[in-house]
Amino acid sequence: MGTLSEQAAEEYVAARAFSPGLPGFVGIAVDLLVDPAWAPSGRRPLRHGFLDTRSPRVVVVSGPPSPGIEVALRRMSDDLAASGRIVDRHRLTVLSQAGDTVHPDGPAHALGTGTAGIRVGLEAGLDGGGPLGLSRRWELAHTLAPVLAAAFANSPLRHGRPAGWRSVRQALRRDARVRPLGGGPREAWAAYVMDAPGNAGASPRQTIRAGGRLTSDDLDRHIAGLRPPVAARGHLEIDAADRQPGNGWRIPAVVTAMLLDDPRAAEEAAEATARLTGEPALWERAARDALTDPVLAAAARDCFLAAYAALSRQGVSRELRDAVAEFTERYVYRNRCPADDILDGVVAHP
Repeated sequence: MGTLSEQAAEEYVAARAFSPGLPGFVGIAVDLLVDPAWAPSGRRPLRHGFLDTRSPRVVVVSGPPSPGIEVALRRMSDDLAASGRIVDRHRLTVLSQAGDTVHPDGPAHALGTGTAGIRVGLEAGLDGGGPLGLSRRWELAHTLAPVLAAAFANSPLRHGRPAGWRSVRQALRRDARVRPLGGGPREAWAAYVMDAPGNAGASPRQTIRAGGRLTSDDLDRHIAGLRPPVAARGHLEIDAADRQPGNGWRIPAVVTAMLLDDPRAAEEAAEATARLTGEPALWERAARDALTDPVLAAAARDCFLAAYAALSRQGVSRELRDAVAEFTERYVYRNRCPADDILDGVVAHP
């Protein structure tokens, strides 16, 4: 296996960033934060997807690409039930929040070892312009992600005490974002991958320039370990939401899929989030303030309304529409997020 030059490495990453496809298929991955830190090792097949171990604290339930959001939700529900039985056999407890012991100013790789999120995989979109175009979907995913992060923040504690953030998980990654470039999504992703530090500290670009050896397998492992809020993994991956309590994992999956895959909702979401462009310290505000930030709160209200309308247009079940409406009423309309429930409990029982 040959050593890659800097240019060859960038071309390798860019060429594999996206496999263009018409929106419609949905994949979901749900992290489970377990206590004590003794997750079962190895990958286990489930009915539809698989259970994998990311660290002693985090196991991941990954569902397959599914034709539509309701099929994706049913499959994930089956696999989460099976995963729950495995966790129970190991005498572990799944925590209802998305993080507890990780320091918000710690290293970015702590994302994969001590925090839990919900990732939604969608088709990359089509080459060219239009509402289903790859470039437009990439741009919308980036403007939408901080709004989703604020609405679904659910990791406000460190060692059981308030950490000063509503999402420690997002605080860890507030500098781990893909910067847009004039060349397009593939070029932006390649530049991010090449400049992102690995677990050893050096980025691929630094490794090459220091005379180190870098192969395509090295790059593949590096990419697999990166956890930006929006990623190009052949498909489009949105990793903005913290793990939610109970079956609340369904809501970020539904809202994300509707706002990107329904053309009308995508237009409304783009309009609602356009005002965020140029907002200072937006990810820091999403992680610390969530929907108490008035700019993020206004965008969230418009986006959740657009997602609910899309569910009605697409004939999604009444039960699911009601679940989205209940979350919107309980949190979004009140400028709250699930982390606020946890913080209320800490204040009530110091």
